Amino acid sequence: MSQIPLSELLAETAKVIHQVMLGQSLSRLLPAVDDRYRAGVQALSFFALRHWNRGLALSDQLLSKKAPNPLFKSLLALSLTLLSAEDFAALEQEDAKAIDHPVYDAFTLVNQAVKAAILNKKTAPFKALLNACLRRYQRESADLLKQVLQQEEVRYNFPTWWIKALRKAYPEQYPALLKAANQAATLCLRVNRRQVSMAQFKAALAEADIHAKQVDEDALGLEQAVPVRQIPGFAEGHFSVQDLAAQQAIKMMPLADGLRVLDACAAPGGKTSHMLEHYDLDMSILDVDERRLKQVHENLARLKLRKADYADNPHYQIRSLVADAADIDAWYDGRPFDVIMADVPCTAAGIVRRHPDIKWLRRPEDVKKTSALQRSIVEALWTTLKPGGHLLYITCSIFPEEGELQAAYLAKHLPGVERLPALGQLLALPDENGIVKHDGFFYALFKKFDE
Repeated sequence: MSQIPLSELLAETAKVIHQVMLGQSLSRLLPAVDDRYRAGVQALSFFALRHWNRGLALSDQLLSKKAPNPLFKSLLALSLTLLSAEDFAALEQEDAKAIDHPVYDAFTLVNQAVKAAILNKKTAPFKALLNACLRRYQRESADLLKQVLQQEEVRYNFPTWWIKALRKAYPEQYPALLKAANQAATLCLRVNRRQVSMAQFKAALAEADIHAKQVDEDALGLEQAVPVRQIPGFAEGHFSVQDLAAQQAIKMMPLADGLRVLDACAAPGGKTSHMLEHYDLDMSILDVDERRLKQVHENLARLKLRKADYADNPHYQIRSLVADAADIDAWYDGRPFDVIMADVPCTAAGIVRRHPDIKWLRRPEDVKKTSALQRSIVEALWTTLKPGGHLLYITCSIFPEEGELQAAYLAKHLPGVERLPALGQLLALPDENGIVKHDGFFYALFKKFDE
């Protein structure tokens, strides 16, 4: 990243964040960024979006009137977010060395921000205004920060509606939840036991001088992030990237070789592959998005989990179904399933550490909409489950409407249902050492009565 002028990275990042504010996700925007810039733009945009309200609030303090245009506002807020990072850490009594972004000295940052303005015709006419705002921040940083930090949405760097929702749901835990969600997530790997043992994989990491700690049966947490393709065994399918909370799904389902299993809403296939790494299953993979379903098969191919890899195994089957899970007439063949994994669409409020754009893309009404969608999917899937079969309901959310409240509704309204013990709501909270070990997930397990 150091070989690319900071001015160019700032200009590209400002454009990306501007598009996020217009409703586009980073997962779609970043792949379109020029290869030369992508790593730097990702690092800057992730940090900026974790602290975006601070940059916006400082911008409002420094501009005497409305910003000339949205792209200028994006570049100014980005520059101020970076320029104020260490000042903010000091005020909050945080370790500035732990800031998850490249730290630049103030002179360099201001100089490069002004050069970034010149690179785009929409911001070039206002380079002097940008320079004046950044210089004024340097002179008045203490007072300006104290003013903006009076705003709750600046202190927590989340939309007001999100803060209120978590305060209502978790009145004692919400400050820690919000703070933890603005930390960079550690990289968690899942070892593919069909290809390599945990001991073999740990030895390969040690030989590559990659420090990792085993945190679960199949899981390793890396002490420092490493580009995934540079980790030994990636091309050979020795591991996948999967959060520790997501790896718990397999433990709650009564799986066994030969069972007929449906992974509904399967893409990108992390939980599909985890099941197939452990069991020889008659697996159906369902997703509404054909492009994302293709990604599942690409992952299975890398992990050597395709049917072709186990052609002689009669219990090992894989079927692909492109359809809306709630529209069973479009995909269900009438043969009921022993086990259904319903990893339903959600607001993804539990994985903001990994996807900081989520908190700016979501709206309050999205919680109600996704809750209704989840309900319709599970009610449809329930009709395809065998008597005596099990359905595991999963979301990567921490909003109760998508978690416990939803599970309670399903336990009351699904015909012939029994709710069984499961992990319930997992919150992304720091442990006694200040480490956040996993994302926010919700699990509920249901069994259909025998007829």
